[in-house]
Amino acid sequence: MSVILCTGKLRTNHARYHNLPVAPPCSSMPVVYKKHEVSTTAFASLSTELARRAAHNTDCLLISAGYDHTIRFWEALSGICSRTIQHPESQVNRLCITPDKKYLAAAGRHMVRLYDIKSSNPSPIMVFEGHSNNITAVAFHVDTKWMVTSSEDSTVKVWDTRTGNVQRNYAHTHPVNDVVIHPNQGEIVSADRGGNVRVFDLGSDKCTHQLIPAEDVSVSSVSVANDGSLLAAGNNHGDVYIWRMYQENNETSLAPCRVFKAHKEYLTRLLLSPDIKLLATCSADHTVKIWRVDPSLQDLEDFDHETEYGSSPETPVQSSQSLPTTTFSSSVSIRPNTSSTNGTSSLSSTSSPLTGGSASTGHLPNSLIPQPIITHRRPLPLETTLENHQRWVWDCAFSADSAYLVTVCSDHYARLWELSSASIIRQYSGHHRGAVCVALNDYSGAGA
Repeated sequence: MSVILCTGKLRTNHARYHNLPVAPPCSSMPVVYKKHEVSTTAFASLSTELARRAAHNTDCLLISAGYDHTIRFWEALSGICSRTIQHPESQVNRLCITPDKKYLAAAGRHMVRLYDIKSSNPSPIMVFEGHSNNITAVAFHVDTKWMVTSSEDSTVKVWDTRTGNVQRNYAHTHPVNDVVIHPNQGEIVSADRGGNVRVFDLGSDKCTHQLIPAEDVSVSSVSVANDGSLLAAGNNHGDVYIWRMYQENNETSLAPCRVFKAHKEYLTRLLLSPDIKLLATCSADHTVKIWRVDPSLQDLEDFDHETEYGSSPETPVQSSQSLPTTTFSSSVSIRPNTSSTNGTSSLSSTSSPLTGGSASTGHLPNSLIPQPIITHRRPLPLETTLENHQRWVWDCAFSADSAYLVTVCSDHYARLWELSSASIIRQYSGHHRGAVCVALNDYSGAGA
């Protein structure tokens, strides 16, 4: 079982849009949002297969897009642009390839366009309309039955890909930067400019967790491990936050385990590798950093509540319908604060789980008291730094075997890196303005 993790960056554009034909639905059956059992999978080796796949341009899909209003398909090893799709209505903010490799979703302003990858037709076969501002992220269900998007219009929408209709609509109180699908296929995780990370259960149709790493500090990117064991988030201060994710009785629980400064400038994108051994962070500082992640090491053990957090608070806090809220802090305080100071997460108010309205007041059960505040920072081991970018690095994508990384940058280039040597294998030239999003699928077979 695999999951595509896609993220977005907020951008502004005032281009016109045209109504395009929508493909007829292939079925009238309703979408059922059911959690899958998460299991680890064997990942195909790009190092042994990339040349063969790229030469035949079948299994290896590498696609980039950006501010020049074009979507470009690349032959991975030769660096040749094999196909270009014009996207005149707006820049492309995010790209996502369906797990079966049949379709490409391009998120722009107000709408997502779905293209047939194997067809030479430059027109989309389906258009998803409903957002009122830039769409910042797009991701697909493992069987492509539904799609999720996030937007600057402060909403997250779940779409039936057969009909193009919106099935779920979740409101944030701030523009939403990113959304990803949990590998159990029954939950989604979103992040917004107000500093909120939210977990929505699609089966129960509600928000089950609200995480506030640093109040009013925009969370730019989130990533969930392929086995559902970790959740990572990065914000505009260059900070990375990591939680352990646990599944018990068909419910997800979260425990904070790490916070550290990854970059001194904006963090634009972070991504856990398919083998869950690496974390890539992209930044406005022109670099991509690769951090070593080993869940068996002490680096990712849950913090001890007595030594790290201090005792539980005795005073009541405002809740959001008993919505579990986890906070982080880099200060030396050992108990939760009730106001936001110096980047410390505020516990005085939270937003409504679905509507974004004001929170209700009341006592939280002891199990839901938002007590964990990390008292000091411990970075993950830094594996390597990719430094040859000339401007902001916006997006990245791992190969299936986690040995390679593709990055896109405002200097117009996409680059393929071998991580073991931190060297550029291929540089892709063709964009006339900044390249801001990339999608890579080099898994063996049609449905990795």
